[in-house]
Amino acid sequence: MVPDSKPSTERVQTDAALRAERINADRALAAERAAVDADVDRVVHLARDDADAKVSAAREHADHAIEQVDSVVEVTESVAELRAVEDEALANERATVDEILRLEREHARALSALLPLERDRTDRQLHIERSRSDAAVAHRDGFLGMVSHDLRNLLSGILLSAELLARQAATDVGGAQTLTNVDRIRRYTARMNRLIGDLVDVTSIDAGKLSITPTTGDPATVISEAVELFRVGAASARVSLETRVAAGSLRVQFDHDRLLQVLANLIANAIKFTPAGGSIVVEGVQQGDHVRIAVTDSGAGIPPHLLERIFERFWQVGAHDSRGMGLGLYISRSLIEAHGGKIWAESRLGSSCTVFFTLPVA
Repeated sequence: MVPDSKPSTERVQTDAALRAERINADRALAAERAAVDADVDRVVHLARDDADAKVSAAREHADHAIEQVDSVVEVTESVAELRAVEDEALANERATVDEILRLEREHARALSALLPLERDRTDRQLHIERSRSDAAVAHRDGFLGMVSHDLRNLLSGILLSAELLARQAATDVGGAQTLTNVDRIRRYTARMNRLIGDLVDVTSIDAGKLSITPTTGDPATVISEAVELFRVGAASARVSLETRVAAGSLRVQFDHDRLLQVLANLIANAIKFTPAGGSIVVEGVQQGDHVRIAVTDSGAGIPPHLLERIFERFWQVGAHDSRGMGLGLYISRSLIEAHGGKIWAESRLGSSCTVFFTLPVA
């Protein structure tokens, strides 16, 4: 069984993204610091080379002037004074550049010291946000659990009352009409019960608490059970429903009730979108280390760019489609992935659509 303490997929992805962002930030900071040091050192080197070149040129000029002047002593004193002024200017320039370099490096060290503080603040804010989110989710789960329990009790009472009406119905025309109404109440009750179950499952998925209890068995029995559940519904929609899997030919690890839920979702969708006179085929075959099960219908198909979107929650084929809440395929994907398998769809637009899923071999 999947433990209740398992973190949600979104939270795991958030933590991974945060770690990656911090690694990238450290690399960028190190690269920026190296670039700043290199640029400053290059500027200092160029400035000092330029100053040395100027001093050398001035001294060469002064030495040349000494040769042209008769009074060597006076010229020597002038050159000495000139050289002292130039040396002082060079020292001042170098001191200025060194101070700029020191300030730049202190700024870089200050930024490095602030980074852990910023990260600590981010972690505290993230912890507070997650605590509030967990509290809100717990409150929502408790409320939804209470409401779903009460709704199911009411539905059970409605269904029990409908069954009593069916037993008390007369054998005349009025009694036949009563039985028809009772059958309608049964369908509506079953649909409402499925919707409540879907909402509870979505809440469990969001909280990372979707549980399965897999055992080794033959999924062919579950396939047959699911097909029989929808045999009457398919017949009333004038759609043929058949299976192509031999009993005892497959052995996998699966949760019986959850696999039945997935097949029920897929077959119900296939009936919903298959026109009268069409067909639905459920197949199962072993392929290496997994079993592949497919539900194929002869409906209008799905455009290629929507084949992945159909597994999103609350997604509907049309904006005004009232044939469900758009949760069945989303829940089915979560259940199959919890089994260690995968699920996807393929389609030929205008002729067919197939939903495949795999389960690991026992």
